[in-house]
Amino acid sequence: MSAPILITGAGQRIGLAFAHHCLAQGQPVVVSYRSYRPAVDALQKAGAECLAADFSSDAGVDDFIDQVRARSNGLRAIIHNASDWLPETPERSATETMQTMMQVHAMAPYRINLALQNLLTSGDGPRDIIHMTDYVVEKGSAKHIAYAASKAALANLTLSFARLLAPRVKVNSVAPSLICFNAGDDAAYRQKALGKSLLQMEPGEAVAVQTLQFILDNPYLTGRTLALDGGRHLA
Repeated sequence: MSAPILITGAGQRIGLAFAHHCLAQGQPVVVSYRSYRPAVDALQKAGAECLAADFSSDAGVDDFIDQVRARSNGLRAIIHNASDWLPETPERSATETMQTMMQVHAMAPYRINLALQNLLTSGDGPRDIIHMTDYVVEKGSAKHIAYAASKAALANLTLSFARLLAPRVKVNSVAPSLICFNAGDDAAYRQKALGKSLLQMEPGEAVAVQTLQFILDNPYLTGRTLALDGGRHLA
């Protein structure tokens, strides 16, 4: 059996869609999820190994690393998809907001990459790390300052790990903007969001799945960020 792909934050949306995509191709996956959802049961039934993990603390990251090491002798890829989206708010201190965002989006991937790099470099065949960043890295955000900064840190980690792990492991990022709406988004919000890109569409998780698979299949791509934003930078 081929080495599994490790996907963090696979309980919903892009991570969930890509996990099912991999399983449908016979590619083993190990996934993490923070909050239980029925989708986790569906992943397990489809053959995924599902690990509960909370990356908001060092202890949670330590526990996750130990779980992966106990279950895997090698990894085909690590896809860092786990994320949180905390705004600046009077109800929470700015220090707590920044620490949480940096912990989840920068510290956890940094530590996981270093701790599990031997699982990537062992064995034959291609190996990848993919960081899911965000379009907001290009422009910043007045309402999610810490979030934007932490995703920018993750984008920079792409450059450093590409240098560190070459030529054995390719390291790239995907920076999406709108991929799919939430169930509670009203018509006015949806229309405003669609107008922010040239293509003015809600593409769905399939475009992210296609992009991730493209990176895995491409042997000559490392240290790059692929924008997945429908031309938003030109709108």
